[in-house]
Amino acid sequence: MTSVKSSKRKLPVARARRPRSRARVAPLSQTAEYALRALSQLAAQRPARALTAQELARLTLVPASYLSKILRKLVAAGLLDSQKGHGGGFVLSRPAVTVRLSDVLDAVDEMPSEERCAFGWGDCDAAHPCPLHPAWSRLNNALREWATSTTLQDVAGKAHRR
Repeated sequence: MTSVKSSKRKLPVARARRPRSRARVAPLSQTAEYALRALSQLAAQRPARALTAQELARLTLVPASYLSKILRKLVAAGLLDSQKGHGGGFVLSRPAVTVRLSDVLDAVDEMPSEERCAFGWGDCDAAHPCPLHPAWSRLNNALREWATSTTLQDVAGKAHRR
């Protein structure tokens, strides 16, 4: 746990753990992973407070320019509010317990699609499966179930304790 200085007092901030390797968290894209990191960090703020894009980038180990693009999508989707001026930054627009991870993935256009073929073949479906279709469908369904049944509150408590 580190502290971020404010004009009045130091506030505790959950620190992101440095990834051990550059390996991807399949089947989530880098954009999806970064969006989840940023929102989990905001949800973990105790007490809740706005964080600037630069603070979020530093805390989540996400490149600032990439994160700014993601934050704009999250604001447009209604998951974040952007506050300008002194003390401004980004805050969750609703309680973390009401934000499902599927909401986050939808906001950045990264929710797994049932129509997506693991091989990139356009006509892959149950009637005309590619070689990976049965296994990919199981993985896709498990990911969708996880994303719709897990909220930011579920992961924020874990992020805050690290």
